[in-house]
Amino acid sequence: MTIFSPSTSHKVANNITDLIGNTDLLRINSLSNLTGCEILLKCEQQNPGGSIKDRAALQLVKDAIENGHLKSGMTIVEGTAGNTGIGLALVAKALGFNMLAVMPKGQAIEKEQMIALYNAQLLLVDACPFADPKHFYHTAKQLGEQHADYWWADQFENTSNCKAHYLNTGPEIWQQTQGKIDVLVSVVGTGGTIAGNSRYLSEQNPQLQTWLVDPYGSGIYHYLKTGQYQASGSSFTEGIGIMRCVENFRQAKIDKAISLPDQDLVTISRELSQRDGILLGSSSALNVAGALYAAAKMGPGKTIVTFCCDLAERSYSKLYNAAFLKEKQLRTDHETLASMFERYQAEPDNAVITVREVK
Repeated sequence: MTIFSPSTSHKVANNITDLIGNTDLLRINSLSNLTGCEILLKCEQQNPGGSIKDRAALQLVKDAIENGHLKSGMTIVEGTAGNTGIGLALVAKALGFNMLAVMPKGQAIEKEQMIALYNAQLLLVDACPFADPKHFYHTAKQLGEQHADYWWADQFENTSNCKAHYLNTGPEIWQQTQGKIDVLVSVVGTGGTIAGNSRYLSEQNPQLQTWLVDPYGSGIYHYLKTGQYQASGSSFTEGIGIMRCVENFRQAKIDKAISLPDQDLVTISRELSQRDGILLGSSSALNVAGALYAAAKMGPGKTIVTFCCDLAERSYSKLYNAAFLKEKQLRTDHETLASMFERYQAEPDNAVITVREVK
């Protein structure tokens, strides 16, 4: 068994933002032993704001300060499904800025509570299609344009987002795996995580395969398959599966794309909690299911890295809520890891899209 040592640091941090990054890489024993692959989890819940979005938040703010767009006394405004808002609220508070998060109604209540704990303003708007001018993205943009003392972070189009992962997360993974990585698996929200990591790691290893995993019915998988964005489902995942191609996503180097049902998220979250003591949020569960799928299709001997996006308790009101799951007709005892792996092995090859270019 290969053991990857965690990074260590003996210095005293001067600001909580200094604690962002340098997260551990964890072997998922149950999946690795089942598949014959090394399936490794980048523990982004270790960031001080509890999610991988802390990285993007810090880079967005640092670059804005450096280029003069964000100055002392200003308010950061951003449209968010939750985690970027939490990350920006943390960074804003630590560096002396104000924060206004615009969030669609219906997201996990835990995310709203965390933004409030950082003493940031929270504006809840009705969930609606992107074409609607009342969409949370457009609302945040309009507020940024209407107030001279506001700076709009624009996490979807501002490529400081993917830069955070190109400069930091990707190099960490490369160092932690000692350059032995065959597959990267990631969901897509803004595209910053998959873009920055895939570009950096592909430069180090041109044979690397990056697998995108999308929830059933989401638009990205359909776009990569047909060239058209079309949604046909109602996944309970949050902050992923967007319905348009944004600048951060265009930077990604993607080789394969798959789409998985919410039931698989429930199954793998319960299996890992019982077998490994690993708790996953909904996006993280989709990542891990995607890693299992990649292992099923590529065969043993591969090193596969994916992400624990955030703290599992941010999914408590949905993924771990018995009443919610019953309403969605989802079961916690649907199948075992072994049967899930066999099902993935038996899936037809055309379920996996080979991606030639992200436009």
